[in-house]
Amino acid sequence: MPEIGPLVDFPWLLERVDMLALRTAEHVWLTAIAVGAGFAISFGLALLIRRLPIAYGPITAAASILYAIPSLALFALLVPIIGRSVLTVEIALVGYTLLILVHNIVAGFRSVPAEVIDAADALGYTAWGRLWRVELPLALPIIVAGLRIATVTTIGLVTVAALIAPWGLGFLITDGFRRFFPTLYLTGAALSVALAMIADALFVALERRVTPWTRPAEPPTTPERATAAG
Repeated sequence: MPEIGPLVDFPWLLERVDMLALRTAEHVWLTAIAVGAGFAISFGLALLIRRLPIAYGPITAAASILYAIPSLALFALLVPIIGRSVLTVEIALVGYTLLILVHNIVAGFRSVPAEVIDAADALGYTAWGRLWRVELPLALPIIVAGLRIATVTTIGLVTVAALIAPWGLGFLITDGFRRFFPTLYLTGAALSVALAMIADALFVALERRVTPWTRPAEPPTTPERATAAG
């Protein structure tokens, strides 16, 4: 009976650190393009909804239909039209970000209290000035939360996209299964999970950084507390 090798071949991995780094960079690149393009489109749609609230229903309905299409089915529909390319992958990935981002950006704008908007108008802000200097900063917590969800979701979808195009960490998973090599597909899965966790943590830190007013205020130091501390 042949000897069964280790589930994870660490010497093999150490010899291929450059390859793992390349696949991770590809994964980050594909994710960043999809989330960046999705945010730009969603922000424009949110501004349209802000001006024409009646557009919210049709836009979110279209985004919901797109979001409901299984990822493999959407990739399969696009390949005969565009081919197996980065563009095919990105069109699908961007489509999946729209529902999340449009909903959160609009919710962020709608969370701004009416009295704050009235006060900004009374101070003489133009519509654009009020948007950028008053409404957008107050909407940031909800917008960043949407970006956080969209990014983590896209990291997972980029893994699935490797079935269509051989890029990113998903390629390690598909190639590992094809070769019956557990080290490869377990490494791809572990790195994908780690990447999603890192992205989530970075967005939590970003939200705290850009919205310092949401942090709980520290109680003032009284003479008694200062004496006790000393």
